Amino acid sequence: MFGRGTGVNPAAARRNGTAGLGLRRSGIGPAGAGRPALTGTRADRKLTGIMRIGVVTTVATADLDRAARLGLGSVEWVRFADGGAGPAHQEWKPFAEEVAAQAKARKLRISAIGAFYRNALDPRQTEDAKAVMRRAIEVAEHIGVRTVSAFAGAVVRTKINERGGNPVYEPFENHLGELLAFWEPQAKLAADHGVRLAFEHCPQAPWRLPMMGYNTLDRPAVWEKLFDATRCENIGIEWDPSHLICQMIDPVLNVQRFGSRIFHVHAKDARIDRNLLALYGPCHAGVLEHRFPGLGEANWGEIIRELLRAGYDSDLNIEGWHDSVYRDHPPADEGTEDRLAGRRLEDTGLLLAKKTLEVFVPPEET
Repeated sequence: MFGRGTGVNPAAARRNGTAGLGLRRSGIGPAGAGRPALTGTRADRKLTGIMRIGVVTTVATADLDRAARLGLGSVEWVRFADGGAGPAHQEWKPFAEEVAAQAKARKLRISAIGAFYRNALDPRQTEDAKAVMRRAIEVAEHIGVRTVSAFAGAVVRTKINERGGNPVYEPFENHLGELLAFWEPQAKLAADHGVRLAFEHCPQAPWRLPMMGYNTLDRPAVWEKLFDATRCENIGIEWDPSHLICQMIDPVLNVQRFGSRIFHVHAKDARIDRNLLALYGPCHAGVLEHRFPGLGEANWGEIIRELLRAGYDSDLNIEGWHDSVYRDHPPADEGTEDRLAGRRLEDTGLLLAKKTLEVFVPPEET
């Protein structure tokens, strides 16, 4: 099982071999090292309370009702750009205020705004990304949300392998300067509004592995390079252990290493079918499977313990839709046989995940 740790002392490891990574400046290191401070007009904003269990969802009335009905305490607002507060709408404040009021009425906290999950470094998308991020930052400040999340994107350039005639990606980290040229101005704008940026590290690539995707931050080794290169302390990670498990990375050791830069969490699990792995390797259907928390290999007790030690100050938002069984299945196509066709199992998965996580989350003071 992932998440049990190996007994490595991160502080000793840093003293003995990682001084050249600039960890003091980049703000990563052992648990309890302290969190980066926000700068800007609202840097001293009080924390919103103890960790809650929530869900990644839209803010449509039916979705907010569902979160409340299931007993969840927070939401990450996704598909933001398509709604009434997106950059296409000049008069966005009434919509944003109504969303905040509807969430509050259901005792739901908006822990993050999921702004741009495409490739901001693709020149065809860059201006759209700037507009979406600016508006998401403005909305976040206006309704008191501390975190705006996105994919960092990637500069995708290829060259031809002369031997095979096939295109080969240039390493994403070769273009870290271009990534920072786009994102550091967004981070500085966010800091001026008392907001921080959290980048999700999903590879967005075949087989759930870091190859041929469009997310520079698809591997922790690149996180280190990013944090070493930037002086923007409000740049961090939207953390999801499922992506680490699929790369054979221990999530607990990862939290110990990067805990101070984890600004938001997607609670999603994964399982490795080791029989298939032994037969076919990782690039085969069914070897790496995303699941709800409690049905995979993550040790959630140790993960949450290390998040608390690191000073994590946001929520655990369950990311559904990915579990191959506990999801809402469409009706079967004519002529096909699917034993799960038409079954609506997403709520069951969300409740199972909530039950798994809430054992380890301290109760809120009343």
